[in-house]
Amino acid sequence: MSFARFLRDNAPFLLAGILLMFCSSFGQTFFISIFAGEIREEFGLSHGAWGLIYTLGTTASAVVMIWAGVLTDHFRARALGKIVLAMLAGAALLMAVVPSVWVLPFAIFALRFAGQGMSVHIAVVAMARWFVATRGRALSVASLGVAMGEAFLPLAFVALLGVAPWRWLWVGVALVLVLMLPILARLLRLERTPQSVANENQSLGMTGRHWARSEVLRHWLFWSVFPALLAPAAFSTAFFFQQVHVAEVKGWEHVQLVALFPVFTAAAITGMLSSGWLIDRIGTARMMPVYQLPMALGFVLFSFADSLGAAAFAMVLMGAAQGAGSTVPNAFWAEFYGTRHLGGIKAVATASMVLGTAIGPGLTGVLIDRGIAFPDQMIGIALYFCAASGLVALGVTRARPMLSRAP
Repeated sequence: MSFARFLRDNAPFLLAGILLMFCSSFGQTFFISIFAGEIREEFGLSHGAWGLIYTLGTTASAVVMIWAGVLTDHFRARALGKIVLAMLAGAALLMAVVPSVWVLPFAIFALRFAGQGMSVHIAVVAMARWFVATRGRALSVASLGVAMGEAFLPLAFVALLGVAPWRWLWVGVALVLVLMLPILARLLRLERTPQSVANENQSLGMTGRHWARSEVLRHWLFWSVFPALLAPAAFSTAFFFQQVHVAEVKGWEHVQLVALFPVFTAAAITGMLSSGWLIDRIGTARMMPVYQLPMALGFVLFSFADSLGAAAFAMVLMGAAQGAGSTVPNAFWAEFYGTRHLGGIKAVATASMVLGTAIGPGLTGVLIDRGIAFPDQMIGIALYFCAASGLVALGVTRARPMLSRAP
């Protein structure tokens, strides 16, 4: 099937995934961190204190995701998607009116849980379950939603901060999300149900069976992959979270750094689409150990970058790895563990990644407060990427023969 025909035949389902991914942008770090300077100034927070608050709210959302993610095994994306978008709109309103620093962690929790957590989770599980032979392409196309958010929202909202109070911008976010609700409902009016897909399009995992979540958590492969799940979530998130600080350290205007985000996004889109194509042809076993290595190189190059041009080249590498990370791990769970219990399994994986997004800003914020600028931290972060990729290589090499082994 040609790519154009694939898009045409599956347009409603793919557009629903794109929409959910795009709306998740309002709960993603790259968007929330746009307001870091205003939030820190209004509440008198240091980099470390703001990072700690962000870590607390994000960690709580990761814990709740372990339970809430299982809902995708029992309820339609049509119902869950509307509920989650409504929750995200409410979270945006809470951020708009947050009265004190003590309420701020709850606002962060709500944004992270409904945005980066459940919106992405619903979209990913739906794509992985609805599509089998073209799973990689479906995941990559849906991930274009968050890529579009990365490309346009930071630049637009940094510009809007110059003419409107930051709280009113969050009111605008809530209104946008409310307007998206009927569009999502219309796109999912012909939604495939989890039950029908389970019966008609089963995709078995290792040893020719579907793995339950409890079995996955007891299996050594999950824990060999776990550090790699944390890596991009923690440190790509930290990069965007510390964007105001990075611009200051490098001697650039904030808007100049934000203007490079479309470069990152273009590379991410390329990474998404090319990795989706490769997944459908060679599987995830060959890709899991290597897809993060460009991120490691990008972090090293950005650390030493003394011009916006050098930074842009580094962000191309970072973006390509980030794009592949939107598809490769998500397809990995379905390929190695099957699709029947994918919602519960992916909930744990999503919670792990959300936990990473909690660790990154908090850890890097503390180090910044102790005098270690984020660009200086990037060398150590690159080494972590390499070590995590090596551990994945060992685990996947051992597990790969089990993919063709029947019970």
